[in-house]
Amino acid sequence: MREGLSVDSASPSYKGHRYPVEIISHCVWLYFRFPLSFREVEELMLARGVIVSHETVRRWCVKFGQQYAGALRRRRPRPGDKWHLDEVFVRINGEQKYLWRAVDQDGNVLDILVQNRRDKSAARRFFRRLLKTARTVPRVIVTDRLRSYGAAHREVMPSVEHRQSKYLNNRAENPRQPTRQRERVMKGFRSVGGAQRFLSAFSGISPHFRPRRHLMTASEYRAEMTAGFAVWDQVTGVAGQPAAA
Repeated sequence: MREGLSVDSASPSYKGHRYPVEIISHCVWLYFRFPLSFREVEELMLARGVIVSHETVRRWCVKFGQQYAGALRRRRPRPGDKWHLDEVFVRINGEQKYLWRAVDQDGNVLDILVQNRRDKSAARRFFRRLLKTARTVPRVIVTDRLRSYGAAHREVMPSVEHRQSKYLNNRAENPRQPTRQRERVMKGFRSVGGAQRFLSAFSGISPHFRPRRHLMTASEYRAEMTAGFAVWDQVTGVAGQPAAA
């Protein structure tokens, strides 16, 4: 988190918004960092003396969530060379869809994609999107034994080592828990597009504030979080605002 504290070249535009940047960014942070509904964010802000409707919070999250997440991703160091891929089913408007996801060996989310199927075509599409997003080629990929992975691997990245085992892929399976938790809070997703937008923003923002605390002392954790908030303030434009009198 300590790297890349320079101001983003493409800062979000808040033109036409009557609320201060600090309030907008804080509401978006609350929603994507904690398992809260829009109405609960509204209530938390009211407790601080800020009157904002849940619908306004929703619009802010839709408009700025992916912008913030994209800026955070651009500041991350180069991903590791070992990628773990998996796919899990999600219910969207009562229909079963599949959430494809990739993380590196450090647990950093590289990309996610919601698709209707988990066949060779879907795996190939995810591989190509992943290479474009990561802008690098891994040394090895680790997947479960779904045959679609092997077929797509031979077409898209044949020079990359491919390991298949349901026991080797725990790294990809661990990040499922926050996603499932949010899915329950939201009582499922209503559309593929809505799920993709939310999960793209969620996978970029939430991990930024989830350092591996079990590997740190209390002082190290506080320092890491302080650095993370400094990056957040610069990404959202709060750092560029004049100090209050």
